[in-house]
Amino acid sequence: MTESSNVQRNLALQRQWYGEPLGDRVRRLVVAFRISQAQLAEVLGISAPMLSQVMSGRRAKIGNPSVLARLVMLERKVLVPGVAAGESDAIKQALEDVRHSRPSVGRDNLPVMQVANGEEAAWPVLREVAKPSELESAASLLEGRYPALAQLLRRAANGEPD
Repeated sequence: MTESSNVQRNLALQRQWYGEPLGDRVRRLVVAFRISQAQLAEVLGISAPMLSQVMSGRRAKIGNPSVLARLVMLERKVLVPGVAAGESDAIKQALEDVRHSRPSVGRDNLPVMQVANGEEAAWPVLREVAKPSELESAASLLEGRYPALAQLLRRAANGEPD
């Protein structure tokens, strides 16, 4: 198998396992946290060359479940209001929190969500960044042009199942 076809196979596996190529996810984190790939690797607890190989598709997976858990933790921290606003103190704190975390990952505590259309995954995030009254207000504003989005906001506001 040539290197090019191996990379394509690995990227396809990443889409299957992680929902998209890991390079895309990592690049978003590098931009959101304004750090280098090497700095991100250090926060995740993985070597910079290993992260580069995963990003480029030369490797298909992140073998250490704690590293994957930290990646997910960082993705969630992007939604913290101070981080989302680009506040340097909030960014620094989020990176430190993840760097010093010792996630315990197992079959019973890895968050796996099986949903038909994925919208249930948005509810906890929406509830974290806005009060129910704010979600209701946003839904009212969007109702005319974006009824499906308004309905999603209302379901999140009303506390429908996570």
